[in-house]
Amino acid sequence: MTTSLDNLQSALDAALGGRIKAIKRDRGEITITVSAADYAGVVRVLRDDGQLKFEQLIDLCGVDYSTYKDQPWDGPRFCVVLHLLSVSLNWRVRVKVFAPDDDLPVVPSVTEVWSAANWFEREAFDLYGIVFDGHEDLRRLLTDYGFIGHPFRKDFPISGHVEMRYDPETKRVIYQPVTIEPREITPRIIREENYGGLH
Repeated sequence: MTTSLDNLQSALDAALGGRIKAIKRDRGEITITVSAADYAGVVRVLRDDGQLKFEQLIDLCGVDYSTYKDQPWDGPRFCVVLHLLSVSLNWRVRVKVFAPDDDLPVVPSVTEVWSAANWFEREAFDLYGIVFDGHEDLRRLLTDYGFIGHPFRKDFPISGHVEMRYDPETKRVIYQPVTIEPREITPRIIREENYGGLH
């Protein structure tokens, strides 16, 4: 495994050089971090370079680092993470790119490189509000079209902003402000020694 990782790291260094901002080896995997400005060019090299041949996108997701590991985070808040596979060379790499603007997180779309990114990017847009520049059909995928906010952001309220219900008078679904009172649920603790007949 170590020889394979050494070979992959050498191939990545040779093909990408200074465009790799950080490289990390952990649990038998390599993660590279690249800048948003270099991202579009880097993914094409990862796919097209004969020493890399990452012809398959396995996964793409968004991450909100605002309270990473329950600690204050010093750096850009929103990240896009790709998992790539080279079927022909039998190796994998993880690519991370941070959106430079927390207020309007934007990174280039990779749908022209891997068409499989289409719905993954739509999901990250819907749930995190990350905009993928160049995506031809960037719209919500999992939430309703009238949904307010992005529910996987760490500052999104647990109960949401609105609720919907069927109104029998108008015979349609209506939206209204959330009526559920926020509360903390504490599990019931039973301290009886013989509870449930156990001795």
